[in-house]
Amino acid sequence: MNAAFYLASQSPRRHELLAQAGLRFAPLSVSVDETPRAREAGLDYVRRVVDEKLAAALAAAPTELPVLVADTEVIFDGKALGKPRDAAHAEKMLEQLSGETHSVVTRVVVGLGTRRDHVETTTHITFAPLTFAQIQRYCASGEPMGKAGAYAIQGEAAGFVLSLSGSLTGVIGLPVAETLELLSRFDVRPGGA
Repeated sequence: MNAAFYLASQSPRRHELLAQAGLRFAPLSVSVDETPRAREAGLDYVRRVVDEKLAAALAAAPTELPVLVADTEVIFDGKALGKPRDAAHAEKMLEQLSGETHSVVTRVVVGLGTRRDHVETTTHITFAPLTFAQIQRYCASGEPMGKAGAYAIQGEAAGFVLSLSGSLTGVIGLPVAETLELLSRFDVRPGGA
């Protein structure tokens, strides 16, 4: 089976979601600096990182196929939380989110040659109040590491969520319905080229 597009993402969750949707893609490895800039607003951060990923991916793509890139970020109080550096940092992030509402923004961009198109979802999530013991136990599991906002909603952290308004798959890493519609603009559909 030939790939219909390149996926420039190391996220196993994005790979799984696209495969489950019946899409044929080839992985493409790119690396960009994802360090937030001083005073950079959360949405500006997500948009900049995705633009930089797309530029790197288009330059690295060995053949002329659409390239898909995405970034998911937890935004609290207007700032991107990023991924935790260590367990102590994860604990601090979860203490901030405990009993509060935050946003998860996922931006997906597809590029081909000079053509670009995107979708962006914002999901609002309210966490239950968490005890410090709950936070410590969760962080000790290792699950928060490598995850925006220090949690994986499809894992143990599902029990932290009081309410969710938006795209569950967007929180996991890729808003599937919106991404399928975006890819269709590039003539990429499940089961087809």
